[in-house]
Amino acid sequence: MTPSPSPFSPRAVLALVLAGGALFVALLWAMGQGGGFAGLDNGGGHGRATGVNGFAGFARLLEADGWQVATAREENALRRPGLLVLTPPADAKGADIAAIVAARRNLGPTMVIAPKWLVETGGGWRHPGWVRMAGTRPPEWPGFLDDVGVMLAAEAGGWKSAGLAGPLPVARTVLSGRGARLMPLVVAAASGHVLAAALADDGFYPVLERQVLTPAPRATGKDSAAYPLVLVFEPDLLDNYGMANRANAELALALARALVPAGERSVTFDLTLNGLALPDNLLRLALTPPWLGATMALMLVAVALAWRAFVRFGPARAEARDIALGKAVLVDHAGALVVRSRRWHLLGGPYAALVRERIVRGLALPHGLDAVASDAAIDRALLARGAEAGFAENARALETAGREDRVLAAARVLDEQARVLTR
Repeated sequence: MTPSPSPFSPRAVLALVLAGGALFVALLWAMGQGGGFAGLDNGGGHGRATGVNGFAGFARLLEADGWQVATAREENALRRPGLLVLTPPADAKGADIAAIVAARRNLGPTMVIAPKWLVETGGGWRHPGWVRMAGTRPPEWPGFLDDVGVMLAAEAGGWKSAGLAGPLPVARTVLSGRGARLMPLVVAAASGHVLAAALADDGFYPVLERQVLTPAPRATGKDSAAYPLVLVFEPDLLDNYGMANRANAELALALARALVPAGERSVTFDLTLNGLALPDNLLRLALTPPWLGATMALMLVAVALAWRAFVRFGPARAEARDIALGKAVLVDHAGALVVRSRRWHLLGGPYAALVRERIVRGLALPHGLDAVASDAAIDRALLARGAEAGFAENARALETAGREDRVLAAARVLDEQARVLTR
């Protein structure tokens, strides 16, 4: 085998490896995002939306105030400590909202912001995520707080709360709530309709006083609620539309600060109810125990293979042919066939004739001599050179040998006599 130059230079190989690795990482990222390379600012009413109906302004306000702001796109993220903000759409399933709220009552406070606006997306605006108002629609969540009702009506005079007051962006359509268990936190200035309230449950009676949510002594017991549930019926109090007013921003900070324990500044905006939950896929499964160990082992194997492919141990060598060319290979194959078939008795006669012909040419004897005359002339030549005669006898012994050892022994004697005569 002879060395063969590689068709690719080390730089080209390195570029191919890096490009392939980058594409693979991009594929993993797209799988993990659950929606390819599409963004989350899709015009919906959630914590990552920048349209008038979104709550990205609320999230950025809390982040500027020193809060740790996160989003939840899977069920496990809903169990984080701190404040959880739910922004379900109008057609969300009430049972899903109730399940999240029930699981959170002993984990942390929850704020549920009701939707109101119908919007149109995809208008080709300069900023992605912008929307156009297309009407209003109150939420319909059967299975979640069925004893609480909502209504859309015109409200004059804006909103008010303890120590705070401000205008409403669109006074002709304001969403309010009603129910026996609602403890008002924000009301309409003129009508007194409840725009935001805490749910009085198990002796928990909060009031907004001097921008602090103060609960009364709470009943104890395994069924008592540990953290408050706040319902914001009018979304313009906290959405991007309302954040254009300073008073609404102050109200948003007051509500958020009052809901969490002192010294805790973490909030999670839910995106699962808005259709942005991460779907189950092979990537998430591979990064979840008990498969995480196997994934790490495969990554180490991939790194080792990449290193072995890039750093070769010596130059590349051309592979040998399975069937070589030439007379020597033909003789080897013929000999291997004889050995495999064990037909040793067939070799004696032809080999003796071959050696006889070689000696005849070497001694320049006349052509046309028969075997007997040739053997007699060869014996005379052996005697003349002081060697022991007997070529004819050895030739007959080779022709009649049937075993492997006898054939080889007789062939060696003939070869030695030919060497003496032809050297």
